[in-house]
Amino acid sequence: MAFPERFSNLPEYAFPRLRGLLDHHTPGGTPLAMTIGEPQHVFPDFVAEVLSENVAGFNKYPPNEGTPELLAAITGWVGRRYSVTLDAGQVMVLNGTREGLFNAALALCPERKNGAEPVVLVPNPFYQVYAVAALAAGARPHYVPATEATGFLPDYTALDPAVLDQVAIAYICSPANPQGAVAPRAWWRDLIALAERHDFVIFADECYSEIYRDAPPPGALEVVQETGADPERVFVFHSLSKRSNLPGLRSGFVAGGAAGMARIRQLRSYAGAPLPLPLQRVAERAWADEAHVTENRALYAVKFDLADEILGGVQGYRAPDAGFFLWLPVADGEAAALKLWQETGVRVLPGAYLAREVDGFNPGQGYIRVALVASEAETAQGLRLIRDCIYS
Repeated sequence: MAFPERFSNLPEYAFPRLRGLLDHHTPGGTPLAMTIGEPQHVFPDFVAEVLSENVAGFNKYPPNEGTPELLAAITGWVGRRYSVTLDAGQVMVLNGTREGLFNAALALCPERKNGAEPVVLVPNPFYQVYAVAALAAGARPHYVPATEATGFLPDYTALDPAVLDQVAIAYICSPANPQGAVAPRAWWRDLIALAERHDFVIFADECYSEIYRDAPPPGALEVVQETGADPERVFVFHSLSKRSNLPGLRSGFVAGGAAGMARIRQLRSYAGAPLPLPLQRVAERAWADEAHVTENRALYAVKFDLADEILGGVQGYRAPDAGFFLWLPVADGEAAALKLWQETGVRVLPGAYLAREVDGFNPGQGYIRVALVASEAETAQGLRLIRDCIYS
């Protein structure tokens, strides 16, 4: 039986690889997971109440693009957060942003760009769905290093113009997973101008936008508005998973230019899984409430202060600007992860598992990713074990 060749060279997903590395070794202490970015803070107390009030909605097919009330809650939040006005046709509810990040590429990537195979720009390291979406759309992923030298953001402006002329889509995550770097307004302006010059669209993954230390990260849509750029150039993706500690709700949204959104909506009407009505009601309430988001951000601030205190003396330690990951420098990520597991029971992710090797260089090789999603006490314990095991 024949299978698609374009998926034949996909590396194993990060977490199965991690299990293969660690699970046949005995942990050196009580296991403590600091690997996956699954929020563990308490979700808002109104969730159970809203679900209970709307449970009868499971007996109905939900609207594919989102209820009018949920779309209004989302556009209201975008207006408050970014001072950007959207109409309901510029927004669509997602069953988790991974679905949107994947399907938007299928909806908007052309079969050919300037007579050749289209290119999709992917920061390296990156959220793995970006590359698979490019392959599924019949495009070629082009991995661009996001290293300390580039401020942990990819420098797309430095690419060969001949490559840029073939680009159909550029993915970017800000705040960045895994490094926690925030793209400033000037960086967004340069990227949007580049997209206009070379005729491609930007997919801005902004799922970590509400977890920050100092100033709120700027959003791509507000820079589009400030610069007067074509609104069809940028599509943003947001989620309640991190903002509201609701990863199991599987609720997010995509927003952007009306013409592109019409194509995304059309594809989803055939291939998407709409969010059940009771869950849409929960999401509606969550986007309308900021109190729980402020409380959540304060909890992360305490843990980032702990990281600064415990790891501040480590050479190369850099406090992230936003998100909830530490991107810690080590000699070798796999060796460090295995040593931690065998000697302490702390479980972290080798940075190389989040990146691709290009021209003999994997930009994640010399790092581990540490998720600060556990309780304050567990986080402090884990960070001290990491410091004493790896950096002493």
